[in-house]
Amino acid sequence: MNIKPALYEVLYVSTLAPQQPLSVVAEIAARARVVNAELDITGLLVFDGQRFCQQLEGPQKAVLKLIERIRNDPRHVNVEIVHNGPLAGRRFQQFSLAFSTLEDVDALARMERLDGQAAVAAFDEVCAAIEL
Repeated sequence: MNIKPALYEVLYVSTLAPQQPLSVVAEIAARARVVNAELDITGLLVFDGQRFCQQLEGPQKAVLKLIERIRNDPRHVNVEIVHNGPLAGRRFQQFSLAFSTLEDVDALARMERLDGQAAVAAFDEVCAAIEL
């Protein structure tokens, strides 16, 4: 019998590193789609022109390993994990990585100051405001 590993999620906010061109965002999203599919990770990446917010979901070991790579990626600074923990079911099972820009330039700044379920609720509001 093949037992699937329990789902785990990490929600973080980070800032595009100074000196990084905006074109790097498309590169990050394109590469992440490939890597996430290989690792059975799904999620959503939102970018507001300065900040990223990403929700990653999948097997705990794979998600934690990926978040470490993100923390060490020089294209991001101020990586702030606002929520992490077990997940009952995937939110974004149809995407290895959904990507959207965000018109509300203050939404991710507000989310950066939250944690736990308040951060998840704010993320859900962001998701409701974008078309995937």
